[in-house]
Amino acid sequence: MSNSTIASLPVLTPKDFATDQEVRWCPGCGDYSILAQVQKIMPGIGIPKENIVIISGIGCSSRFPYYMNTYGMHSIHGRATAVASGLKASRPELSIWIVTGDGDGLSIGGNHTIHLLRRNFDVNIMLFNNQIYGLTKGQYSPTSEKNKVTKSTPYGSIDHPFNPLAVAMGADATFIARSMDRDPKHLQDTLKRCHEHKGASFLEIYQNCNIFNDGAFEIFTEKSSKPEEVLFLEHGKPLVFGAQRNKGIRIDGFRPTVVELGASYSTDDLWVHDEKDFYKAQILVRMFDDPRTEGHLPRPFGVFYESDRACYEDVMAMQIEETIATKGKGDLDKLLRGRETWTIL
Repeated sequence: MSNSTIASLPVLTPKDFATDQEVRWCPGCGDYSILAQVQKIMPGIGIPKENIVIISGIGCSSRFPYYMNTYGMHSIHGRATAVASGLKASRPELSIWIVTGDGDGLSIGGNHTIHLLRRNFDVNIMLFNNQIYGLTKGQYSPTSEKNKVTKSTPYGSIDHPFNPLAVAMGADATFIARSMDRDPKHLQDTLKRCHEHKGASFLEIYQNCNIFNDGAFEIFTEKSSKPEEVLFLEHGKPLVFGAQRNKGIRIDGFRPTVVELGASYSTDDLWVHDEKDFYKAQILVRMFDDPRTEGHLPRPFGVFYESDRACYEDVMAMQIEETIATKGKGDLDKLLRGRETWTIL
């Protein structure tokens, strides 16, 4: 959208994106923060409200469309990505935001998620990860850690958990990022990056469920532990972390290692983040150590990877135009009859 077009749009505020519906999440739920950050960035993305659509599946996060004063659809379990794909194909000018959860998007909806990513529709996926099924009262989810005791796993989960960003990387997503509910500024900046990307953006958001899985990400969000456990990724900058900014990540062969900055190592020795580096992004998404284990790596947050690839809806439109130009308009009856015919003697 041109600067002149943006300038001609009415001046909006976050309140213009709030509805009159009572927000019905548990008090203290991380969803409140995510909703607030989305409403804050919307006035600045330069898209008219009537061209913004929020589509959700099923789960606590999927009440989102009720609270956004835009067009929206509360669809069915795991199918938000499929509904969004159809809408984007038919109305490519719309800005479409998909709201899903770790259960909705990675369990029953996992197949739809990976195929949307590989097709690269120009939509934004916000996957709220709280490592639990909240709406159905606390069963373990595809991202719950091993040995998780829940109502459905009273002796502890024996499942190996999904790493959502590794799933997205394996599906050849063109934009992969992670943020958290309790870092509003970082979340706002990452949401803006999702909007700016041309293609399918996949944003995992660590979201606290204070009723059924309280404190699941506390080590990454609390002031006392966050500096030592979180690695913020910045394009073109070395990977530095620590309360005193005295630690960094360097590559030893293909293995990331933590080093102390000082006499032996300086920032010149560290891994410099490049959002376009496909191979190093594979390593970054695998920095997924259990923070309770000794010698673990910090957990990265930010934009892991971004690439340019043609969007499905654009290629589809080109194919239709080329077909009409070379063969003329189609014949529906002929299409239904197909290419194969039989003569019955």
